Amino acid sequence: MRKSLFTISVLILLTLPILSLSKQVCNKDDEKVLFKIKKSLGNPYHLASWDKTLDGCKWYNVDCDVNTSRLIALTIFQANISGQIPNAVGDLPFLEKLIPRKLTNLTGTIPSAITKLPRLTMLRLSWTNLTGPVPSFLNQLKNLNFLDLAFNHLTGSIPPELAYLTNLGAIHLDRNMLTGVILDSFCSFKGSIPDLYLSHNQLTGTIPKSLGYLNFSVIDLSRNQLTGDISMFFVPNKTIYSADFSRNSFKFNMSEVVFPESLTSLDVNHNKIFGNIPQSGLISFQFLNNFQQLYVYPNKPDLTRGIYVHVTYCVIARGLPTVVSEPKVHTWEVTSERFIRFGEKKEDQKGTVLIQKQR
Repeated sequence: MRKSLFTISVLILLTLPILSLSKQVCNKDDEKVLFKIKKSLGNPYHLASWDKTLDGCKWYNVDCDVNTSRLIALTIFQANISGQIPNAVGDLPFLEKLIPRKLTNLTGTIPSAITKLPRLTMLRLSWTNLTGPVPSFLNQLKNLNFLDLAFNHLTGSIPPELAYLTNLGAIHLDRNMLTGVILDSFCSFKGSIPDLYLSHNQLTGTIPKSLGYLNFSVIDLSRNQLTGDISMFFVPNKTIYSADFSRNSFKFNMSEVVFPESLTSLDVNHNKIFGNIPQSGLISFQFLNNFQQLYVYPNKPDLTRGIYVHVTYCVIARGLPTVVSEPKVHTWEVTSERFIRFGEKKEDQKGTVLIQKQR
């Protein structure tokens, strides 16, 4: 009898946490805010699960903290939702992730109400039709570590205030309509150096040297109207592994560059770069367009994973490196009408080289 009573007691104790969890409901203040957001967006069908008869933590597009039942993430992806970002989003004080993505009918500007979200770590307002500037008030989001405003119609210059976000791991401002120069004050990041994506804008001017001195892991400045010397990005002790400076007007002597060993992907096509490919640091790079002479020395880097060779838009003398004859070379491709074949030398042939480790 005592044994059976003990067993029953243990079962009751084990089920108590489950019963308590089943009774947890979404914070009522958070639910009210979500209904305001839904109404502001015209009660779209995509938010049909936001129903008063259901617990708010069980609605689609919503995540709650398991301990506090406060709303911590609002993710609305690829939905037929029209209108502007409601100011009510600023009334979700525990929100950590705000991700309205691929909402092509979402218009207007980025509301200042977002600054009322002190816990926000991820802000992804990409692939929408947002307009206006990149707001300088975003620097008030002190815990932000991922900022994605790509694929919009944002205009104006890049606010240097973003450099004060000490926890940023990545900034995506690519595929907008940003103009102006990259200010030296933007390059004074106070914390870790974020991955920087500024491609497909209308940025102009010479990039500041202070930007080149930063130790980026990833940087993409491609398809702008930028000028200047980018050789300062390539220093042996840096840990950069991916860089895209293509389709600008950068100019520097390739012969004087020593690529860091960490570099696995470099695209500098359609610039005004000249000189020889340096004998050191030959790991992974693409050299295109506007070369007067391009020499590829027969060095043999460590190719434990094999390489890919792509040739287009340059003048090559002395042929390609002997490494391309190694069995670890997976493929090579000719995309220009004239090319120096492996081991051959034809004075009128043109091409470029991309040598890249396979992952």
